[in-house]
Amino acid sequence: MFTGIIQGQGGIVAVESAGKETRLRIRPLFVLSDIVVGESIAANGVCLTVETHGGSRDAAWYTCYASAETMRLTTLGDLKTGDRVNLERALAMGDRLGGHMVAGHVDCVATVAEVREEGESRRYRLKFPQEFGPQVIPKGSVALDGVSLTVNHCGPDFLEVNVIPETQRVTTIAGWKPGIRVNMETDLIGKYVQRMLSAWQGGASATGHAASGSGGGGALTVEFLKEHGF
Repeated sequence: MFTGIIQGQGGIVAVESAGKETRLRIRPLFVLSDIVVGESIAANGVCLTVETHGGSRDAAWYTCYASAETMRLTTLGDLKTGDRVNLERALAMGDRLGGHMVAGHVDCVATVAEVREEGESRRYRLKFPQEFGPQVIPKGSVALDGVSLTVNHCGPDFLEVNVIPETQRVTTIAGWKPGIRVNMETDLIGKYVQRMLSAWQGGASATGHAASGSGGGGALTVEFLKEHGF
């Protein structure tokens, strides 16, 4: 589990592809001490497991493996030597939850459509597959390339986020421009609520399959929510 608060950036030192699978060697561009084999470190919002590591305290590196499924659903396949990624270690018990609950399991790939200046901040509009629209709400949370951000405005297939100077400084977002593809993870709690309610709505679940359940196919109403304890 992660929070979407990026600890720093990492440089891609090597990309070793074998068929549809890939092994990445990443060098943290900040002090990332006591790396442990088997721990989870998110790279651009993708939860990856440390396989090997080495180097000195100030020049550490580690390797991680991305399966064919991970490569298919994320932008890791776009990475090449010299690129930078956002890094975040898994949340430890007792840590501050400064962002929101992020699983590191990417839902889809979004594309930057527009960038405009707003004072010292920048506003980014991103397009994404319309099937994920119900999981994005105004003032809700979204993780883009692993960065926890608040949705300022959204529609069926787009969202807008405002990125402050500090976030631009410590993440790769400063380099975003129209056409850039980014990993998108929608709000974890929202997905569970949507899946649970779909059984009573008689609609499709988040995965596009018809929902099953004992509630029938009525519309979602205030009375229904009260009856079921919401």
